[in-house]
Parts: sequence; C-alpha cells; structure tokens
Amino acid sequence: MTKIFTVDSFTDKPFAGNPAGVCLLDKNKDDGWLLNVAAEMNLSETAFVKKETGAFSLRWFTPKVEVELCGHATLASAHILWQEGILKPGEEAVFNTVFSGKLTAKKEGDEITLNFPLIPVKDSHSTPELESALGDKPVYVGDCGVGEYNYLIEFESEDQIINLKPDFSLLAKIPKFGFIVTAKAENKNYDFVSRYFAPAKGINEDPVTGSAHCSLAPYWSGKLNKNEMNAYQASHRGGYLKVRIENDRVLLIGKAVTVLESNLIF
Repeated sequence: MTKIFTVDSFTDKPFAGNPAGVCLLDKNKDDGWLLNVAAEMNLSETAFVKKETGAFSLRWFTPKVEVELCGHATLASAHILWQEGILKPGEEAVFNTVFSGKLTAKKEGDEITLNFPLIPVKDSHSTPELESALGDKPVYVGDCGVGEYNYLIEFESEDQIINLKPDFSLLAKIPKFGFIVTAKAENKNYDFVSRYFAPAKGINEDPVTGSAHCSLAPYWSGKLNKNEMNAYQASHRGGYLKVRIENDRVLLIGKAVTVLESNLIF
C-alpha cells in the first residue's frame, strides 16, 4: 500500500492554510497514475515524494496538470518526512525537482524554512480584458514565473484585495496561468497581502501560494526596502508566512499540520 496524507500548510491549526496531498512512493509511477491520484485528492496540489540516494524526488500535480513549482506542497512534504521519522529533526530535506532544480527545507522548532528560487517581476501593462475579469483597476501589472506565466498585479488597498470577485471564466481566457493580486498591508502584523487565482490550472483560488511569494518577496522588498517581511494571503482559509531574501533565493517560513493519513490500495 502507498501512504498518502493531507497536510494544511502555512498555518498552525487544522482546517486553515492551504491543504496539500503528500504521497510517499516506494517506486516510480507513470504520469497517468499520478494525475489520477491528484484528481482523486481534488486539492490544489498533491506532491509525490520518492527517496533517492541522499535526497528525494519531488513532483507536484493539480487535478489537471503537473506544475513547475509549489511552495505549500513542498512544505507539506518536508513536514511529513520529519513526522514519519524518515528524516531526523536536525536533518535537511533535499528535493530534486524536474523544473525547479534542487530545493531544500530545514526544521527549526515548529517552523519549516523552504529555500526557493527568487523569481523577479518584469514590468508589463494592464488590459481591458484583465480589468474586466478582475472587476477593478490595478496600479501596477508585471510578468513573473517560469515562462512568465503569472501576472503580479498590485492594487491600491488591502480592502480591494479582500473584496475582489473575479470572473473566473474570463480570467481563464487570458493567456496566463496565474494571477497574483497584492497590496501593501494596512494591518501592522504583516507587510503585504495577496490572493492567487489560476482557473486555467483547475484552481479558481489557491488558499496560500508559497511559489507566488518567490515573486512577491522581491517585489515588496524593493518597494518597502526590507529583506524580511511578514505576509498574509487573504483567501477564505487564510494563511501566514514569513519571507526573507538571501541573494538570488527566497526563504519561505511557515508551519504545517497533518489532518489526514491513509493508504492507497490501487
């Protein structure tokens, strides 16, 4: 049997943050099987982890497609490796990924620190189609992500971010996979807020998106003149994380809680 878990990431309590599937493989499986499991889990991402010599292979699937980078499912995977005793608390988790190279995670108390690539934001421009789909007018639009498949979109206020009601059918027609919307925080407990929409990948709204912060961190670092920041993703579940810039890397720091443990029998 194959062990599989549901883990809530970027939260310290169950039923908050972003739920991810974590499937521990003892042998390679074909892509069709991986996609079927991800569809069965029906979470924004399911991670598939297999032990290698000195590291672990790691892949992420939505219910529809494989993705190039996923923060919350990587956090969940590292959490499970320590929880299950596969790694000792002081050991570093090393993940080899297909699209994003080597990623690492360290456990410090009840927090996990992910070492991820910094993904810069390039100036772009808004369009009537984008503004119609989002239902509001942004103050900045940039391109980011692998192949520049994301828009990073700044709005003037935190209230605008919280109150956005996108038309997902219209968003899905725009030739980008993801839409990171963000604003400077008005709450003193964090520096900036965000939400993430990806209807083309089968995810209308992702609860807490670690990979989006690979671009949010350098973007807000430049605007706020800070290398360490607190972030809040204002989805209905909500999630908190800390980010830190170190050269060409972004450290994503958060907590995780296991809510389900089971076995696949097929």
